[in-house]
Amino acid sequence: MKPIGSVFAAAAFAGILAASTPVASAAAEPGNQITILYDAFGTDATMTKDWGFSALVEIAGKRILFDAGDNAEIFAANVKAKGVDLTKLDFVVLSHRHSDHMAGLSHVLSVNPTVKIYAPKEGFGIYGSSLPSSFYRKDESLPPDMRYYGGKPPEIMKFGSAWPNAHFELIDQTTEIAPGITLLALVSDAPGTKELKELSLAVNTSDGMILVVGCSHPGIERIVEAAAVINPKIHLIVGGFHLVVAPDDVIAKVVDALKERFKVETIAPGHCTGEPTFAALRQAFGKNYLYAGLGTSIPLGATAGSDVRRGEGPAQDDLATYRKLAAREDPFGVTRAQQARLGGNL
Repeated sequence: MKPIGSVFAAAAFAGILAASTPVASAAAEPGNQITILYDAFGTDATMTKDWGFSALVEIAGKRILFDAGDNAEIFAANVKAKGVDLTKLDFVVLSHRHSDHMAGLSHVLSVNPTVKIYAPKEGFGIYGSSLPSSFYRKDESLPPDMRYYGGKPPEIMKFGSAWPNAHFELIDQTTEIAPGITLLALVSDAPGTKELKELSLAVNTSDGMILVVGCSHPGIERIVEAAAVINPKIHLIVGGFHLVVAPDDVIAKVVDALKERFKVETIAPGHCTGEPTFAALRQAFGKNYLYAGLGTSIPLGATAGSDVRRGEGPAQDDLATYRKLAAREDPFGVTRAQQARLGGNL
């Protein structure tokens, strides 16, 4: 894995870097898609709507479960309804510690107990953590029986996980976990979720960045800004924008930033984005607004979304149609795009 480090210092130079430096991009095969497995709105009668979020991301030869919903039984039923085989996951990403994004993990582990799980690293995190024992003040005047560890604490104090046998890999900074696949690690500064750490999934393709977000507690604008350091072209954003109770002026500001400042091409909001924000984004993005209700599959690739009905509940026939990519050796056109930027010389 490659730690990215601070993403904001380089933001101003993102366009220059993208034009001059080859960056890792994800390859893909026909049929790549993002399938919504958990949300509170949708048209699929075989699935149960509930507050929370989960999506299966199939791209770059990987099958990634992003979040696991709010209720393990509902999550399991929705997974079964879509015919998803959780034993064939490459890894799981838990965006943050809120229950409506992780409760279904117990079901995942019941069928795939050894799957790798990426989660945010926190000092006393639910996913397990560690701290140097120097974090607490000591008083050597106390007798040993009144001191932690008898006055001789371990150098590193390790704390347990709610899932003690799970294979967690905790992420503390933005990290590339596979070629072209990066976990953006940001911290919320908003009232109510201050210091909450959240991971977003960023997949770099020749079409631009594909972003999958859980709740966007650090702010959807900050997440997009972090992704733009890798590739300033933002092709698609899927997930929750945490504007469910936001006033109209805040919504308008965010929509304008996504549309005008970041030039986001296509948007597929869900979960905690909020109904007024759905309406505002649909109006702003028009045909480039994709419906992402429960059970929806959003195709990915060079022509992603071209056969999906825009801004409405998707027809099943439409969702079953995926364009085949012409060049199997370079299916996303990554090499061709880099060659064009560099005048044919990589």
